Amino acid sequence: MSKEGAISTGQKFERCSKSYSLLCPFHLHSFTMSTYLFMYDLMQFCGHSWIFTNMIIRFMSFGKDLLADTFYSIGLVMRFCQLLSVLEILHILIGIDKSRLFPRVLQITERIIVLFVVINSQEEVQGKYIVCVLFFLWNVLDVVRYTYNMLARMGIYYLPLTWLNFSLCILLYPLSVLAKAFAICVSLPYFESFGTYSIKLLFPFAFSIYFPYILKAYLLVLFIGKYLIFQKAVSQHNLDACGNKKNQISRFFHKH
Repeated sequence: MSKEGAISTGQKFERCSKSYSLLCPFHLHSFTMSTYLFMYDLMQFCGHSWIFTNMIIRFMSFGKDLLADTFYSIGLVMRFCQLLSVLEILHILIGIDKSRLFPRVLQITERIIVLFVVINSQEEVQGKYIVCVLFFLWNVLDVVRYTYNMLARMGIYYLPLTWLNFSLCILLYPLSVLAKAFAICVSLPYFESFGTYSIKLLFPFAFSIYFPYILKAYLLVLFIGKYLIFQKAVSQHNLDACGNKKNQISRFFHKH
């Protein structure tokens, strides 16, 4: 090999090494974030799967008797999973999750308010059947969603699961909103009689906050949020995770 050829080869190797050194931190960061998001989805999947399996087994063992103590048996894990879901807002804010921020904030805050403010604060509400129904709807949606997310992190888009993820949300999310609204309505008499979270400010303000009125106003916000999130779910239902048209998913089911 000539001296000029050796120099040229050496220069190319040096350029490639510099390019790799520049790209390597980016790929390492991307890999780290993907691994973190996968572990987050896996943790949520395990939590919601445990709740869902526990509810099914208890229902098969005890029948309707399980409804009264649903909150006492799985409430702790449910609260942990819902608190952990607040991280999803942070994921969107820092750019590692490309989901839309506003619908996700609405969905998470709805659950946090209903679970921690309404149900957790009123022991009389915790034994109501509506709590069992609400937990069941949340966990069906989340088991499917986090399963889909975990596979998507690995670049796997299983068409039946993709279709189920978007279709199930359209079917069950309105029901979960109605269940949330019913839980709030059930809790209103207890907030009125016990005065929980109601505040009366002393002189010179002479101002009081009557919490049942806030809950009644929140019912309106709940249904507005339902409309916005439902629109998002319908638009996602028309595309699969790869950006392909829904008719491709339909053709899959026709072939099988």
